[in-house]
Amino acid sequence: MYAIVRIGGKQYRAEVGNTIVVEKLPYEVGEEVEFGEVLLIGDGDDTRIGQPLVDGASVRAEVVEQFKGRKIVVFKYKPKNRYRRKQGHRQRYTRLLVKDIVTGQASQEDVEAEEEPVAEA
Repeated sequence: MYAIVRIGGKQYRAEVGNTIVVEKLPYEVGEEVEFGEVLLIGDGDDTRIGQPLVDGASVRAEVVEQFKGRKIVVFKYKPKNRYRRKQGHRQRYTRLLVKDIVTGQASQEDVEAEEEPVAEA
C-alpha cells in the first residue's frame, strides 16, 4: 500500500516502513507527525483518487533526522567586466519514517455489522 501525500507544496510517495526526505519541517527528532493532504491511495488493484483530497485519509510519520544537504556553489560571472561572485548554499531537510497510512474508509467488517437487521420482539 502506498499514498501520494502533499508536504510543503510538493508531492511524495509514502509507503509504510520507508523513509522520505522533505524540506525542513519545524518538528523535533522523535516527534510523531500526521499529514492530512493525501491525494491518492493505491493498494494493488484498489486505487482511490482524491478530488482534490481523499476524504478521511492521512499519513502518520515520525521525524527521524534533521540534516543539511550537500553544498552547492552559486557563481555569478560577467565576462569583460571583472564581475565575479561566489556563494555557497546548503539546503536543510527532514527525514521522515512512514509509520501508518490511514485510509479513512470503513473496513468491510464494520460495514457488515451496520447492515445486520435489528431483531424485533
